[in-house]
Amino acid sequence: MALKEGLRPRKRIFWLILLALGLLGLLLLNWLPEVRHLEVFIPMGVCPSVTMLQLRDNFTGVLRPWARPEVLTCTSWGAPIIWDGTFNPVIAQKKARRQNLTVGLTVFAVGRYLEKYLARFLESAEQHFMVGQRVVYYVFTERPAAVPRVALGPSRQLRVEHVVRERRWQDVSMARMRTLHEALGGRLGREAHFVFCMDVDQHFSSAFGPEALAESVAQLHAWHYHWPRWLLPFERDSRSAAALAQGEGDFYYHAALFGGSVATLRRLTGHCARGQEQDRARGLEARWHDESHLNKFFWLHKPAKVLSPEFCWSPEIGRRVEIHRPRLLSAPKEYAILRD
Repeated sequence: MALKEGLRPRKRIFWLILLALGLLGLLLLNWLPEVRHLEVFIPMGVCPSVTMLQLRDNFTGVLRPWARPEVLTCTSWGAPIIWDGTFNPVIAQKKARRQNLTVGLTVFAVGRYLEKYLARFLESAEQHFMVGQRVVYYVFTERPAAVPRVALGPSRQLRVEHVVRERRWQDVSMARMRTLHEALGGRLGREAHFVFCMDVDQHFSSAFGPEALAESVAQLHAWHYHWPRWLLPFERDSRSAAALAQGEGDFYYHAALFGGSVATLRRLTGHCARGQEQDRARGLEARWHDESHLNKFFWLHKPAKVLSPEFCWSPEIGRRVEIHRPRLLSAPKEYAILRD
């Protein structure tokens, strides 16, 4: 008995040291670029051979996960993680055309973000987003008259929806889910079969095609895809509707890009909007706002497809050998200028 009592303080000290090392590692990964380069040595895992043989969907046919042995190409629940080289873009285009789809793309351009980013976002989307498919853009802004004129290709339309500008940028971010939920229940939901929701402070740099389509689509966060689960920045305040307990969470997903069918996105945005309202009623705010609630949804309802960081990359991270062909590139963050 005395021996057990003596071991308890040592065990407590061990866990405190482990926690301190983890926090130190998180700080180093976030703020020291030289140390961030070491994260490439953290293994991503390996897709089991049996799962590899079964990976397919309605838009890409049979996938080729063995073409990218250096990265993780499937999830533990059997969903594909789409990397360059694992799909045939020609087959994806043909399958999408046969289904006669309309794809929606939503973006919020509020405050100074409109002048700074919207034109390039739309112009690059015309070059690279779902080329050859029917597309409807939905721009949400408090200044519809200021939306730039962009030359659109055949079967591509632009809708501008007025939104009220929120007082704080955090509220702009969080109100997005409520606004999208309403839009998906209205004209957007009637016009489109699948919808992608994206941040405006990025631009397309290469083809973003039907290979990304699925019932629900999550985006691996470019800054966190190598990190072990216990270091991922999930919401940990148990009082929050977005909270995930230690040991919960699969990957950390980026709210700058998510998508899916209209029905699934209605559920997703409804879940996030309700969670935010619950938190607000309790005087809480999740650490990463709507992104925290998005991650909670995808923990409870696993995405049918996960996009690799190639689909939404940050040049600030630097070069990574596994990033062959970025589809979207985020702009440098200029919060001091853009956020009041």
